[in-house]
Amino acid sequence: MSPNFHGRSVLAFESRRANEIETLISTFGGRPIVAPAMREVANESDAAALEFAEALIARRFDAVIFLTGVGVRALIDAVDRAGRREPFLSALADMKVITRGPKPVAALRELEIPVWVNAAEPNTWREVMTAVEAESRDWPLGGKRIAIQEYGVSNEELIDALRAGGADVTAIRAYQWAMPEDLGPLESAARALARGTVDVVVVTSGVQFVHFWRVVQTMGLEVDVMHGLDRALIASIGPSASAELRRHHIEPTFEPSHPKMGLLIREAAERFTSPA
Repeated sequence: MSPNFHGRSVLAFESRRANEIETLISTFGGRPIVAPAMREVANESDAAALEFAEALIARRFDAVIFLTGVGVRALIDAVDRAGRREPFLSALADMKVITRGPKPVAALRELEIPVWVNAAEPNTWREVMTAVEAESRDWPLGGKRIAIQEYGVSNEELIDALRAGGADVTAIRAYQWAMPEDLGPLESAARALARGTVDVVVVTSGVQFVHFWRVVQTMGLEVDVMHGLDRALIASIGPSASAELRRHHIEPTFEPSHPKMGLLIREAAERFTSPA
C-alpha cells in the first residue's frame, strides 16, 4: 500500500522550503498546515565577515569548517560588496575545507572550491568531528587554527570538541535566525494543537520549535499545546532537531532513514495505513 496520510492534518514549521513541504504533504494525502517559524536575516554589518575574510586571505587559518550553504553564500556576498572576492576564493582554495553535509558542498562547488572532508549523515557536529579525526594520522588536530562558519546560533559542542583536541578555534556567524515577521500562522498552529486537531507535527530544525514555543508561551497555551503534542505523531528530521524537542520534554516518534525532507514526509505517511 502506498504511503498516505488519509486526510490527516500535518503541521510543518518550514520557512525557506515552505511551498515544497506543503506540496509533499498534499502529495501523500495530508492536509498541510504550514507555519513558517524562522527567517534567515543578514548581519547588521559586514565588519565581522570582512575581518574573517582578511584573516583567511592572510593565511591565518589552517582549515575552515562550513556548516551551511546559506552561510557560504552570505560570506561571499559580504566579500563581494568589499571587492575582495578573488583573493578570498584564492586563499580558500589553498586551505583544508571541511563541510557538514551536502548543502555547503553544493555552494562551494558553485565557487569551484574543493572540499577536503565532508561530514556523513546525519550531518551533526559529531559527524564533523569524526570526519576530522579520521585524518588525524596525517593531520593531527593539536595546534591547528580552525575557523567555523556558524549559522543562526553558536555550535558550542563543536567548538568545545575542537578545542579539546588542541585546536585554536575562531567562529564567524555569517547570518542570524529571527522570528518570522508574521506570527499569525504560528499562532493558528498553536491553537490547532491546543484543540487537538493536529495529527502530525514535522520538525526540520531545532530552532523552528524554539521559535514556535516562544509563541505558545506568549499565548499562555503551554499545557494545552503539550497535550496536543502528546497525541500527535512527531516527525523529527534528525538528531539535532530531536535534541531540541527533548529539551522541551517532547519525545520524537521517529527520525527518517536519511535526514531528507522528502523521506521525512514519506516515512511519516507510512505510519498511517487506514483513513482517519
